[in-house]
Amino acid sequence: MAVPKRKTSPSKRGMRRSHDSLPIEAYQECSNCGELKRPHHVCAACGHYNGREILAVA
Repeated sequence: MAVPKRKTSPSKRGMRRSHDSLPIEAYQECSNCGELKRPHHVCAACGHYNGREILAVA
């Protein structure tokens, strides 16, 4: 059975785990109301997408 010769240092462990974190989600301003929304999604605040009203938000 393979056994490590040395203990993995916190630095090496951190470098190995550097890509395991969740990505930062992208947001942009809605062109109609100015609220933050995800790109390529309908705005939850006003219901607009690509300059047109898609959902009637009360």
